[in-house]
Amino acid sequence: MEYDGWRLMVAGATGVIGGAVAAAAAERGAAVVVAGRDPVRLDAVARRVGAAGQEAFDAYDLERCGELAAGAARAMGGLDAVLVAFGVAAFGRAGQVPLPVQEHLMAVNASAPMAVLEGALGVVAAPGAIGALTGVVVERPVAGTTAYRAAKAALAAWLESVRAEHRRTGLTVLDARLPHLETGFSRRALVGEPPPLPPGADLETWVLAVLDGLRQGAAVIRPGGVHGAPVSERATRGGADR
Repeated sequence: MEYDGWRLMVAGATGVIGGAVAAAAAERGAAVVVAGRDPVRLDAVARRVGAAGQEAFDAYDLERCGELAAGAARAMGGLDAVLVAFGVAAFGRAGQVPLPVQEHLMAVNASAPMAVLEGALGVVAAPGAIGALTGVVVERPVAGTTAYRAAKAALAAWLESVRAEHRRTGLTVLDARLPHLETGFSRRALVGEPPPLPPGADLETWVLAVLDGLRQGAAVIRPGGVHGAPVSERATRGGADR
């Protein structure tokens, strides 16, 4: 099978997209460790995809987030890729989203993913890959998404900086800027109502685009092809070394 020998951890595998990524990778021969917050849902996902292991965590426990990759590597005898696929939404214009909710958005959408991926940097050896789902929202301002977009943009900026720092090592750092998908995510927002959204894109198409991006060294994937199909961009030369 095309992913035989590839070892992937998906943090956020109890969500719709993360679970689909884990399942697709396992179906193609990869060894997969799933990570998530709810132990009951996590165990169900692990059984469904035939996971090599599972890691429970809470996004507010950054130390634990930083340990996930090492645990996955122990379960699989090494680790080739880590994907962060968790997050939370809240909607409202600037000044409408309560400050505690804004803090929560930053914790779950930026600080926790950074902690997971920082922990992976010491475990995933080049030419491996790390990546996260940010969303096309980071490059397309939409009224009513201010605080949510700011948190996702913080993660996107972190990924870009890490990519520059590792440009000579061969490590892939993927920013997956997915379009709206019909997963129910926007309807589970902490506060507010989502702005008008386009019809959801095809989940399987984007799941496979994420996996291909991790495997093939993509820097960013975003909508841009015919009918919004995934377009993959590789890292440009240049970076942080001086």
